[in-house]
Amino acid sequence: MSEIWGVLAAVFSSALGGTSIGATRYLVGTLDPLAIGSFRFGIGFILLLPLVMLRRESWPSRRDWLAVAALGVLFFTLFPILFNASLIFTTAARGALALSTLPLLTMLVGAALGSEALSLRKTAGVLIAMSGVALALLTGLASAPPGAWRGDLLMAAAALCMALYSIWSKPFIRRTGPIPFTTMAMGVGALCLIAISCLRGSFAPVSDFAAAQWLAVLYLGAFGSALTFYLWSFALERASPTRVAISVTVNPISASLVGAGLLHEPLSFNLMAGIVTVFIGIWIATAKGAAATPRGGLARP
Repeated sequence: MSEIWGVLAAVFSSALGGTSIGATRYLVGTLDPLAIGSFRFGIGFILLLPLVMLRRESWPSRRDWLAVAALGVLFFTLFPILFNASLIFTTAARGALALSTLPLLTMLVGAALGSEALSLRKTAGVLIAMSGVALALLTGLASAPPGAWRGDLLMAAAALCMALYSIWSKPFIRRTGPIPFTTMAMGVGALCLIAISCLRGSFAPVSDFAAAQWLAVLYLGAFGSALTFYLWSFALERASPTRVAISVTVNPISASLVGAGLLHEPLSFNLMAGIVTVFIGIWIATAKGAAATPRGGLARP
């Protein structure tokens, strides 16, 4: 039952992440990737910190500080730079498809590190869910700007960062809980992004921000950062990295549904078929069935 809640939290986290793609695409024309990441995770840290204080939860132990800081830089500094930069070169549809390689990368890396055994059921579920993403985005994939492959590669690199974070962070989340771990890691990552942004003068365009741009920034911080990554850590505490990672295939689906609801974009047959296929893949990969059990402890960074 605990693992079911973990998978549901991961699906909700990925759905929120999908809505964040729209906000990022809106800002990327006026603000560079460093500044967008600084706002997103800086605001997220500010919102999560009072929760840790009010709940009087323990921070990660001193012996874990270096590892937590390294994971924070990996996921909350390098990941957003790659993610946001990719959307400069490629379309949202192609970027979402590249990000959907996350469960496959997580499964392969987890098997290589000995943290999670491969199984036919999980492999089939991951591949079916990824094919559902491709089906849902079929129309958007046809149109690509020149050099879109650069953005696709950047997004695949971002997915690899997320895969490594999902595998390596699990033991620390189990020891300290999702909120303290996420808050500390996010704080370190945000601090690095803010420092680099200040050196590069990345915040200069902020003086010309309109209300809509500030709303996009606040949305990214509150929902696209604090809530999204709390739920992701909550899920990793309860489910295996691959079962959590496969939920990212919901990401482009939710982005498409938001576009249909807010921008009145049509809901095509391939989108509806893709949604069904994605959830079938998630069910196959996350259902217990004959899934193999992990082969041992998770590797630490």
